[in-house]
Amino acid sequence: MATDELAQKLQRRLLLEESGPEPAPGGEEAAAGWGAGPAGQEEEESRSSMLASADSELGAKLSRRQDINDGTARPRQAKVFNPYTEFKEFSRRQIKDMEQMFRLYDSGKDGYIDLMELKLMMEKLGAPQTHLGLKNMIKEVDEDFDGKLSFREFLLIFHKAAAGELEEDSGLMTLAKLSEIDVSTEGVKGAKNFFEAKVQALSSASKFEAEIKAEQDERKREEEEKKHRRAAFRELKSAFSQ
Repeated sequence: MATDELAQKLQRRLLLEESGPEPAPGGEEAAAGWGAGPAGQEEEESRSSMLASADSELGAKLSRRQDINDGTARPRQAKVFNPYTEFKEFSRRQIKDMEQMFRLYDSGKDGYIDLMELKLMMEKLGAPQTHLGLKNMIKEVDEDFDGKLSFREFLLIFHKAAAGELEEDSGLMTLAKLSEIDVSTEGVKGAKNFFEAKVQALSSASKFEAEIKAEQDERKREEEEKKHRRAAFRELKSAFSQ
């Protein structure tokens, strides 16, 4: 695919170089004076700009391809993914539940669910799939064509299910439905009524802020409890030391 694109760019570059200004009507004298006027100069500058742009783009692509072949290419910076802003139809609690489920089945701890991990997931959910069925499940949401599910692609399953974009008898719909029924047995709490509630969209930012505040209050409470336990332990230790 990349080779075809480079070939097209090279062909375009050659055509630009081979095509010269067409002779103007009026014979050689008129042709000799072509380009002398403002319009001719502007067209020539435009042509030169196109050639320079093509050269720069081709050079960059060829250099990148050579670096990849040599194994020296630097990985391109991936776009930062924020599930809370991209999937606004889900609450923070729901996203955290899905993240916990994703991590549960990401047995390799590499940030992806591959074919074998998806196979185990479906078996644990009580809906084993064929090898081809598993590949089709991944293919349906595999936006980067790497043959495995990232967390974003995993969230897409629930996004598509809630939006009615999945076939009723598809493997992904089966996964989504079984998740709401059986996922609590896998340790993911709060997701049991996920689809029963039809994933109600957050209508205002106040609810989002309230969830953040609740999480912050929970952390503060836990810190206070730790402080009290440490103080009680010091007192007990001091009493035994006397």
